[in-house]
Amino acid sequence: MLISDFPLFPEQGSTVAGQVDALFIVLSVITGSVSILIFLLIFILAIKYRRTPQNQLAQDQEPPQMLEAGWIGIPFVIFMGMFVWGAWLYFRLARIPDNALDVYATGKQWMWKFQHSTGQREINTLHVPVGRPVRITLASEDVIHSLFFPSFRIKADVLPSRYRTMWFQATRTGRFHIFCAEYCGTQHSGMIGWVEVMEPTDYQKWLAGGSEGSLASQGEKLFQTHACNTCHTNDATARGPVLVGLYGSDVTLGDNSVVKADDNYIRESILNPQAKLVKGFGPIMPTFQGQVSEDDLLKLLAYIKSLGGAPAPSPAGTPQKEQRR
Repeated sequence: MLISDFPLFPEQGSTVAGQVDALFIVLSVITGSVSILIFLLIFILAIKYRRTPQNQLAQDQEPPQMLEAGWIGIPFVIFMGMFVWGAWLYFRLARIPDNALDVYATGKQWMWKFQHSTGQREINTLHVPVGRPVRITLASEDVIHSLFFPSFRIKADVLPSRYRTMWFQATRTGRFHIFCAEYCGTQHSGMIGWVEVMEPTDYQKWLAGGSEGSLASQGEKLFQTHACNTCHTNDATARGPVLVGLYGSDVTLGDNSVVKADDNYIRESILNPQAKLVKGFGPIMPTFQGQVSEDDLLKLLAYIKSLGGAPAPSPAGTPQKEQRR
């Protein structure tokens, strides 16, 4: 088999792929060079200052101050530069563009399920347009998975009982691999899929292929099926908090603490409503643990998002404390 069949790097397919590769190469070259230099100096100095019949006692010498400052200062500047570069790239990956398309991904032994905000559902295949940011909200139905797009140079752990997000913007059309990068059971190696990056016009044609309705409309049906609308109404006499304008807003709890109504807050409120009670409301809401699947939770989340609110921070963005109701 030809060595060309095993490229060192997968083809670059996203806006950050080149920057990730550049950082990796620079880190590898610098750390490799420093390691080689250190071992060479150890080898050379061990020979030069080895014990001989003519040299039985070591000579105590004071190193020049400029030399000492150099071997401390120069590596410090180099490695701090790498840290700043890496931190800049990390924060760029953590900040999701406002105009990103929403896609919901669920990991399950051993498949990837994708749902588009317009209602289309896919298994082990994801269709996206080229040149448009795509935000993926991640959930797991069982164990920890890790959604990995090698050509896009992005990877994020997919956790049970918690939402995370990731995003990418494809720069070229084509078909690109999806892998699970976290061992998740006996068929882990078979948990693969494909991203189909399409021209915007072709993507719109694909969307027109039909669906069961938008994800938000499916969530509204679930909302009514589970009789959530009997308590969560839009008037002041509602027995539950008003959901219109909730997403992304600050919510005051019974202990006067304030939390952000993000994805994980809403998920926790559905599955464990007694965990964080909103100020002014009693513990009357039953748990829906075991009554709704991860797919249903994503539909309900999409519906509540559609009711409006302030832009909420990404649950997988810059480090932040856990926020729930």
